[in-house]
Amino acid sequence: MDHLKKLSTAPLFFFLLLLLFGAEGRRGLSYNFYQKSCPEVEDIVKLSLLPVFLSDPSSPPAFLRLFFHDCQVQGCDASILVDPDDGKTPLEMASRKNFGVRKRESIGFIKSVVEDHCPGTVSCADIIVMAARDAVALSGGPLIRVPLGRRDSSGGAGYKVADASLPPANLGVNGLLQIFSQKGMTVEEAVAIIGAHTIGITHCQNIRDRLQRPEGGGRGRGMKPGFEAFLRLSCPEGSFISNSTFVVNDPTAFTFDNQYYSNAMRGHGILRVDSEVSSDPRTAPIVSSFAADQADFFRAFASAFVKLSTSGVLTGNQGVIRKSCNRLD
Repeated sequence: MDHLKKLSTAPLFFFLLLLLFGAEGRRGLSYNFYQKSCPEVEDIVKLSLLPVFLSDPSSPPAFLRLFFHDCQVQGCDASILVDPDDGKTPLEMASRKNFGVRKRESIGFIKSVVEDHCPGTVSCADIIVMAARDAVALSGGPLIRVPLGRRDSSGGAGYKVADASLPPANLGVNGLLQIFSQKGMTVEEAVAIIGAHTIGITHCQNIRDRLQRPEGGGRGRGMKPGFEAFLRLSCPEGSFISNSTFVVNDPTAFTFDNQYYSNAMRGHGILRVDSEVSSDPRTAPIVSSFAADQADFFRAFASAFVKLSTSGVLTGNQGVIRKSCNRLD
């Protein structure tokens, strides 16, 4: 009888084993994902970034923008790094909304260093996320703990997908809340993630509508006349087609702080959403809170960053681990 009982439980035992190993093969993101396979990867990424930051102080906002533009299109999958095989087929970077995106080659360099230590293990997608996370911390912002284990896309996203997924330069508060609610963010987190504008620059091309077509760009709402005059002097007509004309986002453009919210409350928001966020009743109290309490902003930003970095990603047996970030294997 005991022998028959063992036989009857054997299929259940193997079924449980199948579930266990199947779940392992499909496992998602984890805070200790590379603990055994590449335990030093986060230190490798950070050390590889230091000379980049030292040689180019504008690197941190560039890495943060690269992160956003990758993750907003089909999730964080490093599709923004893919170059066309034939040199002609337009892929994600051909999107007009990726104007001014930089530091793709730096991710490729970091990947090569990681490959020397842990070949075929760490995705380019995870490296983008870690680089952005470190860019925030090294600029004075919060040290964000992010789960890892993303996989790279096995194909590049077309430029039309990027055009449809990335927000326009004349985005308002309604669009802001809609876009980030789709990533699972609260209103507070949506206001926090836009605080990434506290570092870096804004290209004159991206404020063209505000200065030339007020009815489409939302000029006037929340922007002081004196600040508008400053923008017109900084971005005169004829400068809108150049990648080299810009305005700094705030007086502390290289420091990740809560100055963005103070500027917004003073009517010094550069983009339309920067102006509206301080006057819209849904977001104004949050802007005021963040302007008064930097720690509160850092807390909400860290939460929003993690949500954006984990939304719609490839894990487990999905996607691939590319050997070179800009080429499909």
